[in-house]
Amino acid sequence: MRRADRLFQIVQILRARRVTTASYLAERLEVSERTIYRDMRDLVRSGIPVMGEAGVGYALPRQFDLPPLMFTEDEIEALVLGARIVRSWADPELARAARDALDKIENVLPPRLRDRVEQTALFALNFQRSESTSAVLAQLRVAVRDRCRVRLDYTRGDGVSSERVVRPLCLSFVPPIWMLTGWCELRGDFRNFRIDRVAALEVLEDTFEDEPGRTLKDFLRTVEAR
Repeated sequence: MRRADRLFQIVQILRARRVTTASYLAERLEVSERTIYRDMRDLVRSGIPVMGEAGVGYALPRQFDLPPLMFTEDEIEALVLGARIVRSWADPELARAARDALDKIENVLPPRLRDRVEQTALFALNFQRSESTSAVLAQLRVAVRDRCRVRLDYTRGDGVSSERVVRPLCLSFVPPIWMLTGWCELRGDFRNFRIDRVAALEVLEDTFEDEPGRTLKDFLRTVEAR
């Protein structure tokens, strides 16, 4: 990690914690405590209002803040790759949102980092894009967000079809498949549905509230227990 990036990371860690020791910072950033002490002196000299001292701990005033969009090169690459995955594998509306978000970030970056956005050689190609699947995904995103029940015409892997009313709890991307996890009212249990096997979808007007045993947290507990 370059020294400038390390100094930025130190400030970010201090902002997130009430008091931070040099030993914690050294372990987190994989440097010596002596290096942390030197970094702290340089931060103070540069005008960062670090409070505390060696052997006690360091902190920043609660009101201290940094310019909102400061990223390392690794963070830029992570954002670009994430946006490209969304553009390739999500529905068109979410893809446009990813592009717009990246444009907003790019517009406020310094020139050196702005160039990194276009130069990032990380891609997520999709040669299996289906317009029907994208349309179903877009509807399900809204249903999950608004907590609306959905009616599915669903075909299992063995070819058996059925109609289900489902409480949509979350969407998961398991490349190259999107999955819907929900509470199936037909089966009275949690079920996972491959979106590419949804033949028809209707978002119902009635919404649902959390009920014990039927929430996303309940589902995640069943997964962790396996």
